[in-house]
Amino acid sequence: MRNILISAVAIACCALSVARHAQAADDTLVLYTSQPNSDAQTTVDAFSKAHPEIRVEWVRDGTSQLMTRLAAETSAGVVKADVLLIADSLTMQALKQRGALQPYLSPARTAYAPALYEQAGYYYGTKMITTGIVYNTGATFKPTRWSDLTRPQLKNQVTMPSPLYSGAAMIHLAALTSLPSLGWQYYDQLHANGASAQGGNGGVLTAIASGTKSYGMLVDFMAIREKNKGAPIDFVFPKDGVSVVTEPVAILKQARHVQAARAFVDFLLSHDGQALVRTQGYIPALATLPVPAGFPSRDQLKLLGFDPVKALATTEADKARFGALFGVSK
Repeated sequence: MRNILISAVAIACCALSVARHAQAADDTLVLYTSQPNSDAQTTVDAFSKAHPEIRVEWVRDGTSQLMTRLAAETSAGVVKADVLLIADSLTMQALKQRGALQPYLSPARTAYAPALYEQAGYYYGTKMITTGIVYNTGATFKPTRWSDLTRPQLKNQVTMPSPLYSGAAMIHLAALTSLPSLGWQYYDQLHANGASAQGGNGGVLTAIASGTKSYGMLVDFMAIREKNKGAPIDFVFPKDGVSVVTEPVAILKQARHVQAARAFVDFLLSHDGQALVRTQGYIPALATLPVPAGFPSRDQLKLLGFDPVKALATTEADKARFGALFGVSK
């Protein structure tokens, strides 16, 4: 009996130790994000204020670089990240299909449009970043539709980010080519009109602001931020619609700090988390919040549909076709 009691006490102590260890493990969160550094820092700071009991470690890099890092960690069997907060849903869909993510049905999801999150809870959109038309204010013509960029008077004056580098550009390509009124014929027309492809959105912004090119495709916040700083540019939300990147968040299947990861997802989807998105200069995914200054009201925005499952199935072929057409490679 004495030995049984000793064993029981030992088992209880061991269980308590494991429980304490598990609790301590969830006092930490490891975040991999492609947000700009300043946005990543304010996001982490706001989460830490809401959850001072959780210590956050974070790594910031481009989405492609983070995927390379994650692949290397997976191969080595030492995945460090718990949560991903990256640019596009295409990458998240690919990770889901590879079994790299775990589902979480956040209670906050009911406040969002179904199109903004994966229905089983594998990833959630946290904001809406649209791609529209940017132009140098020294240009004489002001475009209002995507087809305007193929006008003869704009020959050799148009540039765009390459979908081989930019997730937003890949989603934009998928959205425009799915429109019967545009399709791949639209990109053929752009090429025939002398349009060029930059590496990413940053290159497009530099070209338009400097006057090297007069017109371009660009994500909204970059253009509006630079315009507010005095850059000689303006931004148009085309009448025929804009593509949308939702900067989704997801929990990795091999996450070591699951409860902390869930708390982070819930925070981003909370009213306070979405108010932070607006403060950072983005359109919140939460429709009850207003848009930031410089953006048209939600009812004036026409959002183009996007199916990440369908788009992922043709992504490599679409990249190859774009690369061959515009003479770019990764």
